[in-house]
Amino acid sequence: MSSLDPVAVFRTEAAECLEAIETGLLDLTHKLDDKDVVDAVFRGLHTLKGSGSMFGFDALAAFTHHCETAFDRVRKGEVPATAELVAAVLAAQDHMRALVDRPDADHGDTGQRLLAQLQAAVGETSAGAAAPAAQPAPVAAPAAAAAKTTTWRIRFSLPSNSMANGTNPLGLLDELRDLGECSVKANLSAIPVLDEMVPTDLYVTWDVTLTSTQDRSAIDDVFIFVMDDMELEVEEIAGPVAPEAKAEPVAVVAEVKAEPVVAAAPAIPATPEFKPVEAVPAKRESAAQADQRQAKAAENVRVPAERLDELMDRVGELVIAQSRLSQLASASADIALRSVSEEIERLSGELRDTMMVLRMVPVATLFSRFRRLVHDLARETGKVIELVTEGESTEVDKTVIERLADPLVHLVRNSIDHGLETPAERLAAGKSEAGTVTLSARQAGGEVIISIKDDGRGINRDRVRAKAESSGLIAPGQPLTDSELLQLIFAPGFSTAAAITNLSGRGVGMDVVKKTVEALRGAIDITSLNGQGSEVSLRIPLTLAIIDGLLVRVGNGSYVIPLSAVEECLELSLEEDLRSRGRSFISLRDSLVPFLRLRDLFRTGTKPDVHQKVVVISTGTERVGLVVDQIIGDHQTVIKSMSKLHNDVSTFSGATILGDGSVALILDVGHLVAAGQQQETQMRVAG
Repeated sequence: MSSLDPVAVFRTEAAECLEAIETGLLDLTHKLDDKDVVDAVFRGLHTLKGSGSMFGFDALAAFTHHCETAFDRVRKGEVPATAELVAAVLAAQDHMRALVDRPDADHGDTGQRLLAQLQAAVGETSAGAAAPAAQPAPVAAPAAAAAKTTTWRIRFSLPSNSMANGTNPLGLLDELRDLGECSVKANLSAIPVLDEMVPTDLYVTWDVTLTSTQDRSAIDDVFIFVMDDMELEVEEIAGPVAPEAKAEPVAVVAEVKAEPVVAAAPAIPATPEFKPVEAVPAKRESAAQADQRQAKAAENVRVPAERLDELMDRVGELVIAQSRLSQLASASADIALRSVSEEIERLSGELRDTMMVLRMVPVATLFSRFRRLVHDLARETGKVIELVTEGESTEVDKTVIERLADPLVHLVRNSIDHGLETPAERLAAGKSEAGTVTLSARQAGGEVIISIKDDGRGINRDRVRAKAESSGLIAPGQPLTDSELLQLIFAPGFSTAAAITNLSGRGVGMDVVKKTVEALRGAIDITSLNGQGSEVSLRIPLTLAIIDGLLVRVGNGSYVIPLSAVEECLELSLEEDLRSRGRSFISLRDSLVPFLRLRDLFRTGTKPDVHQKVVVISTGTERVGLVVDQIIGDHQTVIKSMSKLHNDVSTFSGATILGDGSVALILDVGHLVAAGQQQETQMRVAG
């Protein structure tokens, strides 16, 4: 039985924690006075620091401590949250990621430089607060020394397996000492005799008397990682004391904290000076919280992506085997065999659908990455940018999400650099100072359409044509439709930027976008209005693994058309086929639809069937008919990628294995629709 690597588990949880911190910081940029967000960021930093220390990432814990202290000061109202502080902690967060991924690497003076930026963001007085120090806060600053002090009695015990799980009790005691003057007494009564002792178990409990200017929440924050499993009692044994003589604040603190140390063991009578804090028995709290935690753990299970991919492959093979069984059963007169075949077909279909759902992830996981990108680009370019996301709950195959990340980065950067104007230019054009970039996703049939839209200046078509002609992409004066002209920006090496910058100008981005999208069996649409902005839409299939297809025959070969692209099927007789020679159009409800004869396109060398069929397919608003000899029926298609020798064959997007072991090619719908529309354009020009 294999066990999970605890360091690998920590890295996974640290990545989630850093993502939550980044989300909170980006939320804070829009509302700097949001106390809830400040608290959330502080808790995230505190969690990361404690977890890092627990798993031996000492450099991470030490560095994160500075950021945590800065946000602690913001939380207490000592310093305001500013855009500079958010930017400093965002930059520090990148260093935290590096310390998680490469804890033993030499990171140079990056940490010191970032801490200097952090100190400057919170003011010069942060030096003492940011650095971990053994001295309590009342001595560090006169203002804190004059604050009211409270004496607390803290009794806590940790689960017996705490040390085996990586919890260091001494670290918790050190954090309590950072809050103020404290006296610690270890209770050793539960330690068994040597023969009965388990070396990895923890038998010690602690009684701590703490005098601090901090409130109860600061004490709870110390135990935030182990609160669910431990027993904790916190009592206030001396209420807040406001020193009457402000000239001697330290003496007053010393006087308050001297009493509880003497009377630590016996029960303290309830006097007006002794006000116990309401405390629910720790065992009850722990049991209730443990039930909640177990329920939450039952809701989500962390599974490596490789296991999902392997399971998906097995399901694909099962679907192929089931198809073979169905074919054998249909040719047999054995009723029992047919019954079993139908049952297995039902079960394999349900298993396939369940597996597809497991692979689906919301687009929000992709869109969330761009908040940081837009924030950084806004600071770099001096532009005011608002990022709007829509349809974040739309789900796509996880493989599609992973491969779309880089193309979307190029498109967003391109919209900000080429599309959005500077604040001065926008105001001069009668627009608002802030430009808007909108990321949206929606499902249309078997596709997901992801759009990147901006309200900038739009694409200058004259500059695009001039650049294309000078680069030799088109001949001077060559007639092009508006769509064809705009598609030129995806040509390799194409760029209309006047100068090379950190953002663009080298022409190595948009062609990568097109290649990646086409590799996903997708397509790109682009629209632009001068002075109003541009929109790039990526049409991507929902999944790359198993699809529902329409199995057809052309000549002696079998082909699969993705069922999500099929609109309807019509019959085309031999006479109608002969009449349409030379024009290749069919009339469909008062509209003409171009069609392609796949028999001629694939050069089958066979005669057409007497009753041919036309399968009308569409992508968006474009439609085209495909003439086939026979429609065989619905087919669960397990997509197999083509070999590298067939990379330049754009008519097919993959292949699948049929029940009889033969291979059927999967038609690339986007390419065929484009070919049909091009044929229509040529015929209209010729006509």
